Amino acid sequence: MGGPPWRRSARRPTARRLAVAGVFALAGLLFATSAQTSRGTDLRSENADLGSLVAQRSRENEQRSAQVSALRGEVDTLTRDAGSSAGTGGDPLQDTGLGTTSGALAVTGPGVTVTLDDAPTSEPRPAGAAPDDLVVHQQDVEAVVNALWAGGAEAMMIMDQRIVSTSAVRCVGNVLVLQGRTYSPPYRISAIGDVDALRSGLARSSAISIYQEYVSAYGLGYQVSTGKDLQLPAFDGTTSTTYAKAGAG
Repeated sequence: MGGPPWRRSARRPTARRLAVAGVFALAGLLFATSAQTSRGTDLRSENADLGSLVAQRSRENEQRSAQVSALRGEVDTLTRDAGSSAGTGGDPLQDTGLGTTSGALAVTGPGVTVTLDDAPTSEPRPAGAAPDDLVVHQQDVEAVVNALWAGGAEAMMIMDQRIVSTSAVRCVGNVLVLQGRTYSPPYRISAIGDVDALRSGLARSSAISIYQEYVSAYGLGYQVSTGKDLQLPAFDGTTSTTYAKAGAG
C-alpha cells in the first residue's frame, strides 16, 4: 500500500505545501503560548498560600485560553485548506497520525466514561471511616487513566481537558489540579477506543479493584458508561517538561 495521498508525490501543489507548513508553524506557536501557563511558583513551596496560588493560576489560564482558541482556529482553517488544496479533503495531521497521538486535533468516536465521586455527605459516616476514606484521591484518578491506556485507549480526557503523555494529575486539598485548572468531584475520565477492550482494562486493574472495595464499604462513587460518539477536545496545555538539576556540590 502507498502512503497517505499528500505524501505520495514529490510534486505537491505549492498552495498545499505552504498550507501544511502554516499548520505546523501555528501549532508550534500555539504550544508556546499555552506553555506559559505552566510557569510560576512551585505548588509545593512551604511558603506558598496554595489556595490563593491555585486561584491565581486558574485566572491566568482562563486569560490564555482566548489566545489559544484563536490560534487553534487558525490551525484548523489551514488544516482544512491543506486537505482541500490536494482535492482529497484529507487532514494532513490525521494522515500522519500526529492529530491523535499528540492531541493536536479534536477526535470523535466510541469509548467509555468513568466517573469517580466522593461519598455523599448527606448520609451518616460508616463506622470506622476516616475522612480520607470518603474522598477520591489522586491515585484513584491515576488508576483509571492507567487502566484505560492499558486497555488500548486511542485518546483520553479528564473533565474537559485532553490528556497527553506529559499530562500530570495532582490533588491540592480536596480539588484536582490539571494543567493549571482546578476541578471538584465528581471526576469524569473519558477514553476513545474499543469499548470491550477498555472495559477489560478497567476490570484487570488491581488498583481499581481496591478502589471498588472502598465503594462498597464507604459509598464512594464509581460508574462506567459507554458512548458511540464521544467528543474529545484538542489538547491546549504545554508539552514541555521540567526536571531537576544537580547542584554544583
